[in-house]
Amino acid sequence: MIDQLRFAAVSRNYFNMPLWVGVETGLFREQGIEVHVELHEGVDEVTDRLVDGRVDLAYGITEHVILDNETGGGSEIIGGNVNRLPFSLIAGKDIRGWQDMRGKVVGVSSLEAGSSSLVMRLFEAQGLHHPQDYRMVAVGPILARWELLQSGGIDAGLQGAPLDYIANDAGYPTLAEPRSTFPDFQFTSLHVMRDWARGHHDLVMRFMRAFILAHRWFYANREAAADIAVAQTGVARHYADRAWDEYVAAKIFPRDGDASDAAVQALIEISGLIRALPNRTRTHAADYINRSYLHAAHASLEAMA
Repeated sequence: MIDQLRFAAVSRNYFNMPLWVGVETGLFREQGIEVHVELHEGVDEVTDRLVDGRVDLAYGITEHVILDNETGGGSEIIGGNVNRLPFSLIAGKDIRGWQDMRGKVVGVSSLEAGSSSLVMRLFEAQGLHHPQDYRMVAVGPILARWELLQSGGIDAGLQGAPLDYIANDAGYPTLAEPRSTFPDFQFTSLHVMRDWARGHHDLVMRFMRAFILAHRWFYANREAAADIAVAQTGVARHYADRAWDEYVAAKIFPRDGDASDAAVQALIEISGLIRALPNRTRTHAADYINRSYLHAAHASLEAMA
């Protein structure tokens, strides 16, 4: 019997590669699971659908789980996703440097995402402060920002690999490489509702086994991974190859499927919303991560080997 599982993620971008690998290679089906993937353009929509039970698991903004937990919510991080930043800060063709950004508009996925605080840090390092020197507007994820950058709707925004390569080749300049300043940053992670996971322990365990195997497969299969990326995102083959090279070299996806304590801690220190919480109940990054399912899945895979 095949169990049905609903999974939400953001847009049709490279962040979702481990999920697509698990689906396309049959790893989830080998664990007796049919994963139904929902892609949404809004990062908040993904979190909302997880919290209200419309989906079972999600690749969501890590900051959302931290804020939810600090207000008594029931979501939790059970695995990693984008553990290091795959972004470049790309500007419009008429922007020649930071000072040209005065009075301009920066597009972000959400004003409540940690990446917005990260953008402000990058601008502050160049003597530009929000909101007096530039505006930030929530316009959605990478694909939406790329379309708006081309149409002139925004003047700059974070673009993830491989769209940053595409933008550069089209004449759009790079203002900054955030990973050089923030080597660890948990942008997105694997989320579940605590009570649902406890009630579906065997299903979550089987999902996590496939999740781990999908990450191992991604790192071991450059050519086949590019095939999946081209089919799912529509990018040209050479851009898919470059994205794989960067993700593997920088270890953007976790080889073992785990979230990163150092990356979550960096998010906590950078996020204006988290820092603004009056009395945080948890003191360490690891307090926000439930590794019990991942560790048990690793142990079961070792026992099967």
